[in-house]
Amino acid sequence: MLLSDYLFNESKKIWDEYLKQPFIVEMGEGTLDKEKFRDYLVQDYLYLLDYAKVYAMGLIKSDDVKHMKFFKDSINGIMEDESATHIDYLKELGEDIITLQRHNIKWENKNYTNFMKSIALTGDIQDLIIAVLPCAWSYYYIAKEMKEIYKDKLENNYYAAWIESYSCEEYRMCAKENIDFSNELCKNIDDDKKEKLKDIFIKGSLYEMAFWDMAYKEMR
Repeated sequence: MLLSDYLFNESKKIWDEYLKQPFIVEMGEGTLDKEKFRDYLVQDYLYLLDYAKVYAMGLIKSDDVKHMKFFKDSINGIMEDESATHIDYLKELGEDIITLQRHNIKWENKNYTNFMKSIALTGDIQDLIIAVLPCAWSYYYIAKEMKEIYKDKLENNYYAAWIESYSCEEYRMCAKENIDFSNELCKNIDDDKKEKLKDIFIKGSLYEMAFWDMAYKEMR
C-alpha cells in the first residue's frame, strides 16, 4: 500500500467532516457571508506566506537536485498561482492588497503554521512533506466533492470561482505532485517512521479542521 493511501484511510473521517463544516456548506449553497469569506481570504493569504517558508526549508534541507527543484517549483506555485485567486476576490471585496501583511494572524492560523515550521526545522524532509501534504491535498478533495454535491447551485454562485480554482485539472496535478513526491520520498520507511508520519498527517488534518472552524466563527 502506498503511504498516501494509508494516510488517507487513517484520516478519512476527519476529511469527511470538512464537507460538513458550515463555511464549506454555505460556500456550496452560495449563502456564505461575504465578510466571513473576506476574513478567511486574509487569513489564508497570511497562511500561504508561512506555508511557502516551509517548502523553502525543504529546499534548504534537500541534497538531491530533483528534490530541490520540486520545492522551488512549489514555492513559485504558492506565491504566484494560488495567491492569485485570493487577490482577485480580495480586490473585489475592497481589500488593499498592499497592506494585507499588516493584518493580525489569528491564533488558530498561527498554531497551524507554527506546527508546520517546527516540523520543518526539527525533522527531515520526509517529516516536512507530510506536514504540508494535508493542505494542498485536502483543498482538492474538498473542492472536487463540492463541485459534485453543489453542481446544481454553482450557476451565479459567488464562490464558484473558488471551487473551480481548487477542483480544476491544474490544481489536481498540483495535489498529485505533492502526493507522488511524498510516496517517492517515503517508499522505504520502516514501521516506526510510518507511524510517526501518520501522526504528523493527522495533526495537520486536524489543524485544517480548526482553520475552517476559525473561518466561520470569527470575524475581524
